[in-house]
Amino acid sequence: MSAPQGAWAAAQRFADTVAGVPDPGVMLPDGASSVERIAATLRADRAAWSRRDTRLLLGLIGRWDYAARAAQWPPAGDWRTWLILAGRGFGKTRAGAEWVRMQAEAMPGARIALVAASLAEGRAVMVEGESGLLAIAPDTSKLTWEASLRRLSWGNGAQATLYSAGEPESLRGPQHHFAWCDEIGKWSRGVEAWDNLAMGLRLGPDPRSVVTTTPRAVPLVRRLMDAPGVAITRGRTGDNRAFLAPSFIETVTETYGGTRFGRQELDGELIDEIEGALWSRGLLETVRVAAAPALTRVVVGVDPPAGSGAASDACGIVVAGLGEDGCAYVLDDASVRGLSPEGWAAAVARAAARWNADRVVAEANNGGAMVDSVLRAAEAELPIALVHATHGKVARAEPVQALYARGRVRHVGAFTALEDELAGLLIGGGYEGPGRSPDRADALVWAVTELMLGKVARPGVRSFA
Repeated sequence: MSAPQGAWAAAQRFADTVAGVPDPGVMLPDGASSVERIAATLRADRAAWSRRDTRLLLGLIGRWDYAARAAQWPPAGDWRTWLILAGRGFGKTRAGAEWVRMQAEAMPGARIALVAASLAEGRAVMVEGESGLLAIAPDTSKLTWEASLRRLSWGNGAQATLYSAGEPESLRGPQHHFAWCDEIGKWSRGVEAWDNLAMGLRLGPDPRSVVTTTPRAVPLVRRLMDAPGVAITRGRTGDNRAFLAPSFIETVTETYGGTRFGRQELDGELIDEIEGALWSRGLLETVRVAAAPALTRVVVGVDPPAGSGAASDACGIVVAGLGEDGCAYVLDDASVRGLSPEGWAAAVARAAARWNADRVVAEANNGGAMVDSVLRAAEAELPIALVHATHGKVARAEPVQALYARGRVRHVGAFTALEDELAGLLIGGGYEGPGRSPDRADALVWAVTELMLGKVARPGVRSFA
């Protein structure tokens, strides 16, 4: 009952017979819609279409099975909830509305719940919005919208009723075949509203729900991500670039790309705040700047991997500079993974040359002589200081985090992988970030320590420069 699964596949087969060679200047996303694929055909191929073909294709643009991308089409399989976690502009609302329409048209007398953060938002987005149920209806004469009753009716007796998640008790009692829940990350009483809805989602042989939301690290979103019977679709704003203004894509990418806000609102990532983290996400957002002032020193911090090859940890390589204002500026994350010692040493040498670094500061606990030799083999003139860690990674990081808290360290741009590791270091020890070890974070600590804390913080430094 989720959807006529063969309809989208049939549209793709038709596109195979019509679409020619894609225009080299057009970037097609994975799972592109039939309309996108046909529109990307070279002009020479379009010229061969007959008038009848052209009229036929124009008529297909408004059909959802031709306009939908693969990620907007209901997944196959035995799922109870379809969770769409995606950035703004991805087409979540259209996907949710089209799914509801499919259910209403396929099941006369169906009872459908439309649940939003508030009744006003539900009406403005889910029902009356540009991608809402009224806008996507092939024939609005078969629909009746009774705003005072919060009820949308189809000619076959199917009905959709609007509910506010801010009033969970309104969902206690009503029964439904299907439900569409929008922006659950904004629901003020999310878990309570969801539980009441779930208890009433019991009509028919296959009750299901679709959830469309921008990811937010709230309890309900985390709960659904780990729940059985949940099919998850992820997506980014850029996936829908064919239907978005190029200036919008350019502006939001330039303004928010790589930031926590951008990763959540554009890339559809769930950015969770780890309890007890040494660096909070909020702190990392406050230190971001567009450019560094004139620099008096530049160093490259290196955390060499213990092994080599694809199974090894990353080699952390972070470039930082000391500004004339007395603050440290993180300039580059040049970390690499899966390389031989000669490979990562060459990456260090390239980073040092690119930024005209004064010194390379490398941890020497895992084979100090080897670290020194491979770095010198990569670049004979490389000024190298080997440092020996006498404390754990978190203990070494704490003085550097204190500099962040005092506004003494800045990030020139966004460093997604590096910042994820910083946010995974825990107060008092431990690490809950990506990967087995915070190699990038450790390289940053060595670089900032060299610039800002000097010999007081590195009594074991031996310089070979």
